[in-house]
Amino acid sequence: MKLSKTDTDRFTLCRQKLFSAVIGDVMDALGYTHQFLTPKIHPLRDDMIVVGRAMPVLEADDFSANEGPGRAGGDLNQPFGLMLRALDDLKENEVYICSGASPSYALWGELMSIAARNRGAVGAVVNGFSRDTRGIFALNFPTFSYGPYAQDQRPRGKVIDFRCALEIEGVRVKPGDLIFGDLDGVCVIPREIEDDVLWKSLEKAEGEKEVFGAIKKGMGAQEAWDKFGIM
Repeated sequence: MKLSKTDTDRFTLCRQKLFSAVIGDVMDALGYTHQFLTPKIHPLRDDMIVVGRAMPVLEADDFSANEGPGRAGGDLNQPFGLMLRALDDLKENEVYICSGASPSYALWGELMSIAARNRGAVGAVVNGFSRDTRGIFALNFPTFSYGPYAQDQRPRGKVIDFRCALEIEGVRVKPGDLIFGDLDGVCVIPREIEDDVLWKSLEKAEGEKEVFGAIKKGMGAQEAWDKFGIM
């Protein structure tokens, strides 16, 4: 099976053939043992899958919206800070991945989903809550968050930077890293090991099908491990 050099074809193959557990296993074997985001982040709907390039966004709490502009001036004093600019800067096959704020308001919603989709983005992963859940479902826009919570970010937080490296509970996320998320979790594949991880993951996924078939026919767990080295 050949890995396409184009992201669109590559990501389509990932959606069709891979799942987060097999990718995580492969990265463990390569020594990258801390690549899953916190399990608090999960898909809004069980069948949602996100595969795309990270466009990291840094959010911060700011409760001064009704108290006049701060000292920074410029775009940071606008409603939502740099959030609107970040949305407009999204590119095809990118994932809006946001962290930095306290989990006390929603970091994603329906209008943001529409704006992101119009730019060719393929999903959102936020280290916090999302809202407008029915609208996001209607759009079928892959959204991963702590879950639904309607409280707005405007009087409580703002985006202060984007296309910057983030760290989410110890997991490093850099612009352009591959994000893969499904019902079992969201993992970050560093770009420098991406080809190796995808090749090995595709091989392992095929091998697991063989193991599944063998165990279904009655092969014992130890025998299956001895034969295939997969469990």
